[in-house]
Amino acid sequence: MGLSLFHQRELRSSTMPTPADSSPSPLLQSDEVLKPEDSVPLRGTVLAAREPFLGLLRDLARAYQAFENYAGVHIRQMGLTAPQFDVLVTLGNTPGMTMNVLAQKTLVTKGTLTGIVDRLEQKGLVRREVPPENRRCFKVVLTEAGEKLFEEIFPAHVAYLKERFQKLDPSEMAQIQACLKKLQAIF
Repeated sequence: MGLSLFHQRELRSSTMPTPADSSPSPLLQSDEVLKPEDSVPLRGTVLAAREPFLGLLRDLARAYQAFENYAGVHIRQMGLTAPQFDVLVTLGNTPGMTMNVLAQKTLVTKGTLTGIVDRLEQKGLVRREVPPENRRCFKVVLTEAGEKLFEEIFPAHVAYLKERFQKLDPSEMAQIQACLKKLQAIF
């Protein structure tokens, strides 16, 4: 993902502390203080560490980690991994879908999807069906046990997440969503 760099060390200079962490950057010597009037050219790494978007990346990564940690606890209590849960809830309320469509709709890479579907099939939660209209592929469909599990875990997980998301009012959620969509669009 490329964001682990931001978790390993602070990438801001000591002249630009973040609100959450005002410790000096390891990029500068402890006695080194940079002032705008200094005539010595700054090193490229120091200039790069001053880019304003780095704080945004760090906060975005931390927010994602916090969400994953919170949601992951509940998902593991259900006896599933996060990718297995993602596949189950994506298949829920559908007649099933091909592996290609399932890969596009989940947060699971195509390379790992086969293994996840295999494990869900071993648990009796999904099955593979060959559609009569296209015998070159197959659909992944929830079994009766998979449907029953989906009907239990999906509303429970939404309620679990709602405990945290209800701390935001609807206008805040809309603003955050708009900003995230704008961020996604630039990439």
